[in-house]
Amino acid sequence: MKFSAVKTKLPSLSNSLLAVLSAILLTLAFPDFEFWFLAYVALIPLFFAIEREKESFVKSFITGWIFGITFFTGTCWWLTFAPITYGGVPAPLAYLLLLGATSVVGLFPALFAGLLSLILKRFGNWGIFLSPFLWTAIEFLRFWTTGNNWNTIAYSQAFYPFFLSYASLGGIYLVGFVCVVINSFFSYLLVTRNFSKVTFVIIPTFTLIFVYLFQFTQLHLNSKEPNAKIIAIQPNVPMSGLKYEEWKRLRERHIQLAEKELQKLTTDHRSLSTIVIFPESPMNFGYTEDRDFQMFLSEFTHKNNVEVLFNAAEPSENNNYYNSAVMVNEQGRKIAQYDKIHLVPFGEYVPLPEPLASMMPTMVGNFEIGKEYDIIPLGDAKAGIMICFESHFPTLSRQYALDGADVLVEMTNDGYLGPTPVLRQHLANAIFRAVETNRPILRVTNVGISGYINERGEILDATKPYTEDTRVWSVSKSDGSQTFYVKYGDWFAWLCSLVSLTLLFVGFWKKKGAETRL
Repeated sequence: MKFSAVKTKLPSLSNSLLAVLSAILLTLAFPDFEFWFLAYVALIPLFFAIEREKESFVKSFITGWIFGITFFTGTCWWLTFAPITYGGVPAPLAYLLLLGATSVVGLFPALFAGLLSLILKRFGNWGIFLSPFLWTAIEFLRFWTTGNNWNTIAYSQAFYPFFLSYASLGGIYLVGFVCVVINSFFSYLLVTRNFSKVTFVIIPTFTLIFVYLFQFTQLHLNSKEPNAKIIAIQPNVPMSGLKYEEWKRLRERHIQLAEKELQKLTTDHRSLSTIVIFPESPMNFGYTEDRDFQMFLSEFTHKNNVEVLFNAAEPSENNNYYNSAVMVNEQGRKIAQYDKIHLVPFGEYVPLPEPLASMMPTMVGNFEIGKEYDIIPLGDAKAGIMICFESHFPTLSRQYALDGADVLVEMTNDGYLGPTPVLRQHLANAIFRAVETNRPILRVTNVGISGYINERGEILDATKPYTEDTRVWSVSKSDGSQTFYVKYGDWFAWLCSLVSLTLLFVGFWKKKGAETRL
């Protein structure tokens, strides 16, 4: 009897398989597969399944949950790499923990599916065209409740940017909205087989809207004279087994790579400010408390008349440490510091109250959260710093642009996660930050992918993963212009949230009113 009762709450096998199919198609749109065009049709099986289960909120909810668990497991399986490789966690246990995490995150697509079923039930098949608003609102909700929006549908478009420029207007949410709109068109055709209205009314209407929006998203490249030269070091430092002698050799290797590029610079180029950038890496540099490292840098900067920007553990006022970016000048003296604001949960801090936080281990350390959006000088230009997965936060890069940053610098190390899709998935985040702010990004990594990302999101001079390499780039001051997104932030996501709430309220209110009259 209990099994029969539970079975009545479950979606049919065919609809469950449609949800899995949808998740697989969307997974294929992301790295390392990158069949980006599938993002425009991947949701059709899911929409069809929800439409068939629309009489039951619970069945629709579970359908969306199946989709969410499958999708997030398929795109984020690399989360198991570090625990298995460096933590000694048995593979079955690591994947079980992954399933637990994806089951939680999968609740957001589940909520979307459940609410969409209510909209379809209330507004009929036309409700499919309301799904982009609801999808965007749920993605926005995921960001604000979990602090994470990894692999939202928009990021599938990072490397083949047809609508990418829309990010300068409405961020990832507008780009994702367009993807879901196109899915809704085809879904409506599949469900109703009514081609006339779509062909003669809806498609021309949305085409005009997209063309109109495009007028606001014309990004421009900075063509001013360069005022600083950047030497980016990709040292390919191994993640484990780094004894002191090897550490010293690798530290010296950073300098050798930089000096090799310095020798290539012409006299004209050497008249510009020259900044050497080391990436985030497992070498755990310090500055304030490491006199030896201070002397080491001072000798290098004096000898070559350069400044150095590097990642370091810097002491805080509370007898703890910040994960920081530190700039030293030609005299080897610290002139600027940015303390990482967005730390990696359970990697760099424990997002739990005491005393639970002190009892939980972290992968890297238990750092203190930074508080200031400090700007770092690069010659006469100003740079905002993003350390590791901070490139995932548009709120950070937007604030830098508001504060006058001419360029963004990302210092990261993805080596702990291995040669997996995370390398390009992480890169996709940085591409969107460049387009949203209309600021170039200097991406300096330990194991790759390093590269210069211009204001249009084009990746120039990219390095190969897991190789030792260097790059030389120029930076200039920007004209100070701000994109619509920089000025107004996540206005589009808030709009979609308001529309979604209104639709649900109207639907419930009218339904309740009708039941009262009966």
